[in-house]
Amino acid sequence: TGNPALIPLQAEAGGTVIGVDWRIRLSEAWAMIGEDRGIQGNLDPAVLLGPEEVVRRRAREVLAETRGRPGHIFNLGHGVLPSTPMDNVLALIETVHDWDPEQLP
Repeated sequence: TGNPALIPLQAEAGGTVIGVDWRIRLSEAWAMIGEDRGIQGNLDPAVLLGPEEVVRRRAREVLAETRGRPGHIFNLGHGVLPSTPMDNVLALIETVHDWDPEQLP
């Protein structure tokens, strides 16, 4: 990973969706690639090694940063680590599926 430094090159190369890892805020990535492109990412996969409530909270934080805008594909900023508890993966999926941007203040 370490792709924040490569984002301008990804934007220059084209494409409609850019994948980003957890080392950059989504708002910063959109500022670099343009508001007309989608972003995939960007939860740190190490979060899934922690307690379930931390997984849910951090997932909601990523989702809240999008402010419900179209063009975001929720994903990890990298792959699922081999030692990740399956219950945490299921909690993440449930949290994302249950997300409602209307919940935002």
